Amino acid sequence: MSLDSIPAQAVAPSSPKIWALPERGLAVFHGHSDAPRLFHYFLPGLIAQGKSILCLDGANRFDPLLIARFARECRQEASVFNQRLRVARAFTCFQLTELLVRVPRLLEKFPADALVVTALPDLYFDEDVREHEATASFQRALEALRVLQQSALATSVFSDATSFQTPRRTFFAHLVAQADCVSRFAEEDGRLVLVEEKDRTPALLDSSGSRD
Repeated sequence: MSLDSIPAQAVAPSSPKIWALPERGLAVFHGHSDAPRLFHYFLPGLIAQGKSILCLDGANRFDPLLIARFARECRQEASVFNQRLRVARAFTCFQLTELLVRVPRLLEKFPADALVVTALPDLYFDEDVREHEATASFQRALEALRVLQQSALATSVFSDATSFQTPRRTFFAHLVAQADCVSRFAEEDGRLVLVEEKDRTPALLDSSGSRD
């Protein structure tokens, strides 16, 4: 099923909480060929909460027309959505790694509440990139994500890695092992749903210093 053929009401869940991004930690979403584009459907809820989102788009799937459509459905100007979004595209695994390493500096200019990353580790499967170079770049990306996991930033990766037949799919296994939350898109009665596969989201500290 192509995402373009799915009506918005078939994608949007009955419970907003189901498709909400974790408030902190590292989350991975996978299991659908359009997973790198499905992140769009999480944005209206974040923006409605007044949150800002930084997107590192390795899949080159960011769709301004879809954003404009969501704005209309929310009865808001597209400019309101655009003010809450910043998109940086990466066309190679090396560019995506560099963007991840630079996130702390990017946040100084655009203090986002959530980070969305697409095509990780998909971009690292490029056969034109030598194995040891792809591995080294991916390990550096994982370390950058590990640093971000220690912050209050909520990081979500949208990947189509499981559709690839390559020995480098072990990269995805390493990403999942490091993630705090893992969810898989699945089709159920003509609707897309999320199946939770892992959840160890770090507890938030309240004002007294105790954990929720």
